[in-house]
Amino acid sequence: MKYSGWPEPGELVVGDVDEIADFGVFVDLDEYEDKRGLCHISEVASGWIKNVRDHVREGQTVVAKVLEVDESSNQIDLSIKDVNEHQRKETIQDWKNAQKADNWMLIALGEDVDDDRYTAVANALLAEYESLYDAFEAAAIRGGEALDDVDVDDGTVDAVVTAARDNVSVPYVDVTGYVDLESAASDGVDDVRDALAAAEGNGEIPDGVELDVGYVGSPEYRIKVRAPDYKTAEDQLEAAADRARQSIEAAGGVGEFHRERREEDE
Repeated sequence: MKYSGWPEPGELVVGDVDEIADFGVFVDLDEYEDKRGLCHISEVASGWIKNVRDHVREGQTVVAKVLEVDESSNQIDLSIKDVNEHQRKETIQDWKNAQKADNWMLIALGEDVDDDRYTAVANALLAEYESLYDAFEAAAIRGGEALDDVDVDDGTVDAVVTAARDNVSVPYVDVTGYVDLESAASDGVDDVRDALAAAEGNGEIPDGVELDVGYVGSPEYRIKVRAPDYKTAEDQLEAAADRARQSIEAAGGVGEFHRERREEDE
């Protein structure tokens, strides 16, 4: 969604070159609703400019710095030359991320979501994260835990997490679960050790997946999986827990998998 207000002087904005004149370039601002700026020929590029079209073309996406805003005359003065290459790349990436996040919001809330609800959820996410993109990325990696402090209802949390995990590409995903392993046999310690080795996959974990099994407190053990995507991580977590359960049960013991850590006895 586009902002309905006005950009601030000094702000870097993304826009499309709409019209080229002898005296400068008109730019439609992509992030602001019904806002158009003018980049005077002197602000298009450094040095003397013979032909503006040597530097920009119609339809080109540019990053410009806001020099001045006059709301009374509906005028926004821009500078393209005042934006260096690093700023241009960073601003374009942020703009692309914002577009992705807007699409994810519509997936989570529905294409027909009204502006008030969209704004309310967006503001709640932005109260905890620097951008909507950051919020969705965190939800893809950490699930509902990432939204614990976000002031939205459980249904919205589930919708955001689902949209994030279905659409956000992240470097890796961490998931954690717990398995209880008990054996009353005289060699029960060995039975548990074998079950933990089974959980670790005996060296047969797929490439790109990291799996760690650690002691929490008898009879509870933590299984942590890092994988390239959520589905792989979940599948590997459940498979590890199932291997441990089958191993301990084959030895006459009892195994149980659960996602949350057991509350410690008071």
